[in-house]
Amino acid sequence: MRIGSHELKNRVFAAPTAGVTDRPFRRLCRRFGAGYAVAEMAASNPRLWASEKTTRRLNHDGEPAPVAVQLAGADPLMLAEAARYNVDRGAEVIDINMGCPAKKVCAVASGSALLRDEALVARILHAVVAAVDVPVTLKYRTGWSPELRNAVRVARLAEDAGVRLLTLHGRTRACGFAGQAEYETIAAVKRAVSIPVVANGDIDSPQKARAVLAATGADAVMVGRAAQGRPWIFREIEHHLSTGAMLPPPSIAEIRPALQEHLQEHHRFYGAVQGVRTARKHIVWYTQRLAGGAEFCARMNRIDAAEVQAAAVDGFLREHEDRFGGLRYLDGHGQPRREPPSPVATADD
Repeated sequence: MRIGSHELKNRVFAAPTAGVTDRPFRRLCRRFGAGYAVAEMAASNPRLWASEKTTRRLNHDGEPAPVAVQLAGADPLMLAEAARYNVDRGAEVIDINMGCPAKKVCAVASGSALLRDEALVARILHAVVAAVDVPVTLKYRTGWSPELRNAVRVARLAEDAGVRLLTLHGRTRACGFAGQAEYETIAAVKRAVSIPVVANGDIDSPQKARAVLAATGADAVMVGRAAQGRPWIFREIEHHLSTGAMLPPPSIAEIRPALQEHLQEHHRFYGAVQGVRTARKHIVWYTQRLAGGAEFCARMNRIDAAEVQAAAVDGFLREHEDRFGGLRYLDGHGQPRREPPSPVATADD
């Protein structure tokens, strides 16, 4: 699997997700087997480049190659300039966001709203490809609405513009995360172009990843929501695709130090005060579906000190291991089971 000159170690990717896939989380996903991870989207407007939020999103210190930056915007010249700006600061792949369904993004004609204007899509992609000498990729949805599906036409426009890889979430913007992903549309896009196509949407298990690859003919899969609180899903999928076998669940003895490292890096990245607040969602994802997790989350959300937060997570996992000997999730009836339930929809790009 390649993107331009970059050879990737496998075909299981971490999806860019606003407010989630910051540098600490991307590094964790790569540690647990993701072959590629794209940064959460950054604004193309130069007035925002010096803001604390954008500066942090464009911080890639210590990140494994290739460094992939996702840009959002609607102005071809502005996006081209933003691409050059990021390449000058270490970006090795530029990804264009035409998939985000968030209202505040679509309200300014960015994200998936761009799919309503194919001429503008073509101008944006041509401008960005011409502006940089690194691979340009596109992440998008199947259309604006079920009545306005145009994924195949957009794919051909992208290939003609010189885009090197497509990632397609199998829903329209209007669908949000409702219903089932349309893998038949991803298959149609794969048949229509010669560049690599990555399937995204509802991939929450190794078996589902294998089935999606078989149904679509895609070159890779991208996992978003299912990795929240379960970053080891990447190696589980890769192992299943490579061998046909299923890995056993990770031991708590392995998870505990990995999560402590994640929290410590998260606290350093955001600072002690903001780091504690922004880490809470990750801790909830890790623990809320485990036996005893709801009660722990209620206590944890009242903690304001980084050291106390990290110690609380470690203590909960130690107690969980003593009680169950390994990870035990709760089913809908409150009974422990080994497999995690389906993830809750979030603002996955």
